[in-house]
Amino acid sequence: MNTVILADSACDLSEEHYKAYNIEMVPLTVHLDGQELEDGKEIQPKSVYEAMREGKSPKTSQVSPQTFKTIFTSYAEANQPLVYLAFSSGLSGTFQTAKMMEQEVKETWPDADLHVIDTKCASIGYGLIILRAAKLAKDGASTDEIIETARYHANHMEHIFTVDDLDYLYRGGRVSKTAAFVGSFLNIKPILHVEDGKLVPLEKIRGSKKLLKRMLEIMEERGTDFSNQTIGISHGDDLETAEKLADMIKERFGTDAILIEMVGATIGAHAGPGTIALFFLNSPYK
Repeated sequence: MNTVILADSACDLSEEHYKAYNIEMVPLTVHLDGQELEDGKEIQPKSVYEAMREGKSPKTSQVSPQTFKTIFTSYAEANQPLVYLAFSSGLSGTFQTAKMMEQEVKETWPDADLHVIDTKCASIGYGLIILRAAKLAKDGASTDEIIETARYHANHMEHIFTVDDLDYLYRGGRVSKTAAFVGSFLNIKPILHVEDGKLVPLEKIRGSKKLLKRMLEIMEERGTDFSNQTIGISHGDDLETAEKLADMIKERFGTDAILIEMVGATIGAHAGPGTIALFFLNSPYK
């Protein structure tokens, strides 16, 4: 019986990916206009970006304990192996909730083949890990092999990204009000990355023209083995810039394996429209 991969909506993969690789997806929740909407099911990222451009401030919440308990129980009862690769614990409480429910379900089914793994990754960086694990699962790999490979990719996945307006990160509590004001006033564009699952400022670039070039320089400094891996790009409703970045990567590194997706509603609600994120491995692909 093949292992099933469970992801949450913060992986920013498309419905086509879920169907092609038999990936089960559990949605986080977006709160907007007095409604609680399931990310990727009841609300699409475009709606979130349009709302934010109108000055609205959508909020998000993690997956409920009962949702995880129901999923885990159904797999335990069916004696079906399940690996949940979770959105970074540094950005959401979803992993901790899932871990608690895993332990609770295993009190009734102690031999259940359930595993909850913190990827400490987000968006398409997280999505690329899900895809790698799901391909292994589809090919009949063992649960141990899937977990080992997923952890390797998670430990070596670089996230390099920028936001168009620091005010969105300020509203989400990611930067101070002063930093947001000064950044906007001086046309300073931040470059951030993810370190141990949390957002960490890396550099500040004045002016957007230098931004993509510098992101590629960081990619060259930190990454390796580009011809053997899929590069991920996600964007906050800015496909034109994402495709421009992809063309620059192809020209500079000679790789054609580039996955472009929109930043989903959960992460987009904090990062805002105009976000551009780049994901790659800093060690040889396996």
